[in-house]
Amino acid sequence: MRLARVENTARSTTLAERAAFADNLFSRFLGLMGRQSLAPGEALFIVGDNAIHSLFMRFRFDAAFLSADGEVLYMMHSMKAWRASKFVRGAKSVLELPAGVLLATHTAVGDHLSIAEYQG
Repeated sequence: MRLARVENTARSTTLAERAAFADNLFSRFLGLMGRQSLAPGEALFIVGDNAIHSLFMRFRFDAAFLSADGEVLYMMHSMKAWRASKFVRGAKSVLELPAGVLLATHTAVGDHLSIAEYQG
């Protein structure tokens, strides 16, 4: 399983220790559906999307929409179930995190996130 550590380089904070990659059609479609929650330190890194939905979700989560170089272009805090985001121009990936992580780490639009991949 491909995993990554995600850090906000602008604020020297860690957003996730174990971000799983969703980088193919099936894993991007499935996303977090069927999960009960995201544990602290977990995240889902969706590669190749500029919009998301929370259909069939059972919990709230944060989402950061990133450019190709990791710049935060747009954020959604505590996204409820059965919602859809807007299409975020320039976004090439989306990082889904436990609700509250973006606020707790003071992450802001314009910050840069570092995605350091490792094999889990």
